[in-house]
Amino acid sequence: MDIAAITRSKCAGSTAAGKASSGKSWKLSDSLREKITEYAREDAVQNVYMGNKFLSLRKSEAAKVAPDRAALMGKIGQNAADMKKIREADERWLCILFGRQYEARFQFEGMGSAAHVHDENGEEILTYTAGVGWQEKESKAETEVHGALKAAYYDAFRAARQEINAGAACMEVQGGFDTRA
Repeated sequence: MDIAAITRSKCAGSTAAGKASSGKSWKLSDSLREKITEYAREDAVQNVYMGNKFLSLRKSEAAKVAPDRAALMGKIGQNAADMKKIREADERWLCILFGRQYEARFQFEGMGSAAHVHDENGEEILTYTAGVGWQEKESKAETEVHGALKAAYYDAFRAARQEINAGAACMEVQGGFDTRA
């Protein structure tokens, strides 16, 4: 298997092709938690788990820590039409292409040509193969954001459903008979 690789250490002075995935820290703020609680209550009333508002919020928050994959795909797309040129490129050219915090590995033999892009933590964030095209892979930072948001939503949704169910139980008793029987 022939893999051409570049390393970040040899790319001093190059510019980044996107934002660093761990360069920005993310925290679940109180205002964000309140917004999640509001969305969870609205969804609980509608009996919908993780409605569109929450899903949009989750996507926008995860985007804050995600690498700029579109820029990386565009840079490869501009130059990947002829894989032979990439194969013959020197490491400096590849550093300019991807930026300092990214590492690219190109595979030219075996089952076919492929490009693997890793972030500064060594996590693979993009893969390109001719047969499939681009495949995005979630980074650990993105996974942590999704997990924190989903946990906050779950707690708020569960509390809202308990309030709704408690209110429904009170209305059943006030009516003079138990409708559950």
